[in-house]
Amino acid sequence: MAIMLLLLAMASMALFLHPYLFYPLSLRWFREVPVRWDDSVPLPSATLMFSAYNEERALPAKIANLREIKNRYPWIEILAYSDCSSDRTLEILSAEPDLLRVVPSRERTGKATGMRRMAAEAKGEILIFTDANVLLDPAAIEPLLRYFSDPAIGGVAGALHYVNEDASATARVGGLYWRLEEALKQRESRVGSIMGADGSIFAARKAHYPEVPPHLLDDMTVSMSVTFAGLRLIHATDVPAYEKNATSSADEFRRKRRIACRSFNTHRYLWPRIRRHYGAGDIYKYVSHKLLRWFGLASLAAALVLGAAGLIAAGWPGLALAGAGLALVALLLGMAGMPLFRGVYQILLSIVATFLGVLDSFAGRTYQTWNPAVSRN
Repeated sequence: MAIMLLLLAMASMALFLHPYLFYPLSLRWFREVPVRWDDSVPLPSATLMFSAYNEERALPAKIANLREIKNRYPWIEILAYSDCSSDRTLEILSAEPDLLRVVPSRERTGKATGMRRMAAEAKGEILIFTDANVLLDPAAIEPLLRYFSDPAIGGVAGALHYVNEDASATARVGGLYWRLEEALKQRESRVGSIMGADGSIFAARKAHYPEVPPHLLDDMTVSMSVTFAGLRLIHATDVPAYEKNATSSADEFRRKRRIACRSFNTHRYLWPRIRRHYGAGDIYKYVSHKLLRWFGLASLAAALVLGAAGLIAAGWPGLALAGAGLALVALLLGMAGMPLFRGVYQILLSIVATFLGVLDSFAGRTYQTWNPAVSRN
């Protein structure tokens, strides 16, 4: 019995670690799929669009950034959706008619509805999606569009960089997690498609824009839909974007929980299509990158409980008690802000928030609308 419990504990821990350790290593065994772009092909027409709710503080920098882009590429169409903002967001956007066209809303609908309305009105062959608080490298627009000269590519995700990692332990852990995520996407992209794009910066062919229910993640739904059409969704490190991460632990916890709930709702909506269109290799990638992470807390808890039960069954209750005591002390030190432990504590909070978001999804929550998190320099 003791051996069985300890083996189950090891298996549970392996499931917990797989998305972060074993899965990235396993991608080395996949066949590389090169990108075949053609510099002689003219750049496609494009529409850049973003949705904003109460983003008046971020908009001056955003508008300056958009002007740089427009100066380089005067033919790019820019659309902005104001989601019934209660601050000066609509006023600030409406003051720039030479730069962008505003799609207003008389009621709060959420980002997915705003993006769908803009996509319907967009004139560009390629839709470039971004966020109101994200700044883009103007020079990166050309390579972003150049990737679409490869007819096998349906979507391109840029590389997001957080610029305020020194602001707090929360921001540092968030930045570290995102760098690992970006490295994983690079590995996935080299061997086919990545498992969804982040809304900060990605582009897709308008012809494959899907119907997106308002309570789902539009970036995940839109980006993965190009793969259902048999096209690739790739990651491009030469298309950088810059954003400030949340610095408050409470804000980040709420953000993680909300995103996890919307992501899992989106998973439940897309899963029949994933099973229908994906081969074994892409199913493995999706389960490894997405599904196992959502249930990470369950795997970790099972590993700890089974491990303790195995030690007790083997006649080592003192060792199980000592391990539990050390874990509790580490948790308390992390909550107290001790430098050696607060990073681990923030990681644990992220895992808990993600699992709670999945439970929210099962309970029927949607998080269709929300308020922007506050970031400090």
